[in-house]
Amino acid sequence: MSTTLRDLPAWKSLESHYSEVKDRHLRDLFAEDPGRGERMTAEAAGLFLDYSKHRATHETLKRLVKLAEESDLRGRIDAMFRGDPINATEHRSVLHVALRAPKGQSIFVDGKDVVPDVHEVLDKMAGFTGRIRSGEWKGYTGKPIRNVVNIGIGGSDLGPVMAYEALRHYSDRGLTLRFVSNVDGTDFAEATRDLDPAETLFIVSSKTFTTLETMTNAQTARAWTLAALKDDASIARHFVAVSTNAEEVSKFGIDTANMFGFWDWVGGRYSMDAAIGLSTMIAVGPENYRAMLAGFHAMDEHYRTAPFEKNLPAILGLLTVWYTDFFGAETVAVLPYDQYLKRFPAYLQQLTMESNGKSETLDGKRVDYPTGPIYWGEPGTNGQHSFYQLIHQGTRLIPCDFIGFCRSLNPVGEHHDLLMSNVFAQAEALAFGKTAEQVKSEGTADWLVPHRTFEGNRPSNVILADRLTPEVLGALIALYEHSVFTQGTIWRINPFDQWGVELGKVLAKRIIPELESKDEPKLNHDSSTNALIRRYRQHKAR
Repeated sequence: MSTTLRDLPAWKSLESHYSEVKDRHLRDLFAEDPGRGERMTAEAAGLFLDYSKHRATHETLKRLVKLAEESDLRGRIDAMFRGDPINATEHRSVLHVALRAPKGQSIFVDGKDVVPDVHEVLDKMAGFTGRIRSGEWKGYTGKPIRNVVNIGIGGSDLGPVMAYEALRHYSDRGLTLRFVSNVDGTDFAEATRDLDPAETLFIVSSKTFTTLETMTNAQTARAWTLAALKDDASIARHFVAVSTNAEEVSKFGIDTANMFGFWDWVGGRYSMDAAIGLSTMIAVGPENYRAMLAGFHAMDEHYRTAPFEKNLPAILGLLTVWYTDFFGAETVAVLPYDQYLKRFPAYLQQLTMESNGKSETLDGKRVDYPTGPIYWGEPGTNGQHSFYQLIHQGTRLIPCDFIGFCRSLNPVGEHHDLLMSNVFAQAEALAFGKTAEQVKSEGTADWLVPHRTFEGNRPSNVILADRLTPEVLGALIALYEHSVFTQGTIWRINPFDQWGVELGKVLAKRIIPELESKDEPKLNHDSSTNALIRRYRQHKAR
């Protein structure tokens, strides 16, 4: 009989330990160990992590590390970096780490060193980027490109959008970057409403060049371009592709010399530093893009080599397991205190939930423990005037990640001090709260005391960096990538497939002709779906 996660000695040890610490308050933990704020920290790749405000002791971390060891986390990390096919359900290697490996390093897939291929694509991207940014590349009418529209969905959209917004400070302000992902026509219409087709380049990002939403938007972009430029030959000057399907790319009218490829061992949500990042490179330039890759690589090497008790992604992932499986926490709030990171929580939603939203173990058995918490968030301080009330005084335990920077990219008066004071204050308030006695001592009426009391004991990480640079962004993304892998390894699930998104797509393809048919279709769905389709058709006919 195979051993389950719950059978591991370290798991049983944590269950026993949880019963000892679950009712301990952070006030007491800090009182008993005043120096924990200096000791319960880790630092690497330009990021500093303070995890002292957790309902955990050094003994907790020791037992969590033991769980990682008994789950063979080190072996799984080594297997990933070796290029072993650890994506078992799709029989693929998982090598996003190869996308940021420096020249001269070797990583093998099926006996072939893939690092030279990665740098060949990067060099091709850099050459193309240089022609766009310098104005050497001209549109069909001879005008230089001033607008770049990335068409993709999922990992082909969320990564580029997030990276562009995060690195906007470093971008060429003479270029307008837009992103289209939703098959809702409004997305395309609003993205292109004020653009000149003669100055617009579309990047169509689809590995297979068959993704329904992406190709629907790409065909609309093609028609929009031809309506203005009138000649099929114009497509080759206004469209490039990030894909592996040369035949379909050519059929579309794109010169395959302007097709940027990637590989099966790159998952969509891990692909923003592959050719999928072409729009990012065009925006910020090859030098800043390569700096971002260096930040990724620095965190990769830290994760690969650092002992787990000082390993930032391992600590982050293990603490997520601690709250998800022992405290019953269902969500994690990611709260970046930098407006440039406004799309970072949305990016993490796909990275974390598409990866670990699984209920079967690698050997196909149903899990009997929670996996995959819900990640969500908004930039501070906006979130403080929105949902922090629930985090502070609600009935749910929500671990939080606060992300802040010691120096602003846009220093304006005292703004940054005010911003960062909130990072430290919110983490402090969540941890220590405000007792009824403290509230009473302020002269508060007895009837109002319960409403103004803060329980505290709400856990959080604080992640600090000097400034938001391309290197730091790369390290920050890799931190969460490897945290996700740590969680998936403990839970014995595959973080690198996404079968759960397939069924809805299949059913949608069946429904499309039923919505578009001029004749009344014969419907064989459930009564609810049948009725909804009929109602839609009736309104559409009006």
